[in-house]
Amino acid sequence: MRVHPISLEKLVEDLADRITSRESDNRLRVAFDGAPAADPGRLADALVDPLRVRGRPAVRVDTSDFLRPASVRLEFGRTEPDSFYNGWFDEAGLIREVLSPAGPDGSGMIVERLWDATVDRAARAPYRQLPPGAIVLVSGPLLLGSGLPFDFSVHLEVSAAALARRTPPEFAWTLPAYARYCSEVAPETFADVVVRLDDPRRPALVEDRW
Repeated sequence: MRVHPISLEKLVEDLADRITSRESDNRLRVAFDGAPAADPGRLADALVDPLRVRGRPAVRVDTSDFLRPASVRLEFGRTEPDSFYNGWFDEAGLIREVLSPAGPDGSGMIVERLWDATVDRAARAPYRQLPPGAIVLVSGPLLLGSGLPFDFSVHLEVSAAALARRTPPEFAWTLPAYARYCSEVAPETFADVVVRLDDPRRPALVEDRW
């Protein structure tokens, strides 16, 4: 295994090159997997313009807009890590409304937001037609290992100590879920790209893993 530091700017350019080197005539579904402490949405957002410059329109989706209703999420309490691990995110909705239609045989009609958690009701977002060659950038935690159909995946790896240090106290109850994810899924062993982010100012690429 080889780990080398890389600036955020160079990381974004490297990822843009890797993603656009894949099937240029097809839509692509890309996962940015990481706990909130790793801020996967920030990296996904940073890729929108570089992908556009390379001729690939990008569409952003965040799993915070694909939560299950509060009555389901909070059935066993507001701070239950196993419920967070297994039942907070509407994976079926994400597949149905985004990943399947964005796939090679899909219609290309997607919904970018399915659920508004602030009011706990459907977001009522309109369907949109993906342009040819679009790249859908999906960010969120616990994205890998459950069968979600992604074409490319980036895992943002944070050590247990750094995760505990950078997670706000009110969300410390989620830490056992991330520990379980690390132990049971081990996303760093199969993601296409692994980035270490113990210090968000100093990312590092993990290479030669096999």
